[in-house]
Amino acid sequence: MALRIKSHWWNDEHERSLDEIGGALAFIAWRIAVDKAIALHCERFVYRDDAQRLTVIQEYLIFLIQIADRLSHEQLDDAERRALITAFAKKLVVHVQDNSQDLLGAGDYGSPFLDRLNARSEEYADFQLDDEGPTYPFLRHLGFEIQQLMGQEEENRWVIDQVMDKDGWDAYKRFAKAFQDLFE
Repeated sequence: MALRIKSHWWNDEHERSLDEIGGALAFIAWRIAVDKAIALHCERFVYRDDAQRLTVIQEYLIFLIQIADRLSHEQLDDAERRALITAFAKKLVVHVQDNSQDLLGAGDYGSPFLDRLNARSEEYADFQLDDEGPTYPFLRHLGFEIQQLMGQEEENRWVIDQVMDKDGWDAYKRFAKAFQDLFE
């Protein structure tokens, strides 16, 4: 089933705050990340449990935050960009906390996600987004991190290729389009 993403504001005449745009981006990113986690399962990659699936979703979210940061660099000044990415990340922490709590029970799931986001942001800092999209090292890093999470079992051996060649690109394209739509 195709993922339908609504990325146009209901009332176009009302100007949106960066906080509102960040919230919309978080909702869209969550849907894309969940869709990509499901796509891996549909391609016969195996999750050992829901916790593992949630960490894969989080890796996609971290990747999409990096994409948003690169895209916003072209449209916003530094203060606006920082405000947008902060609002986006804060809303994602809420999504991660709520959904993880629903699946795994009570606990602090937002703080570990934020710690992982901060660590990954340093790792992604050298990777570029060019006119065609994320560069090979950018996508390879996403694929590598998901491969590490999925393990080296025989059925998950080629997950890095799936992420780099198909799912990472698709996530980028969907998210970049939604990002541009929200600023129109």
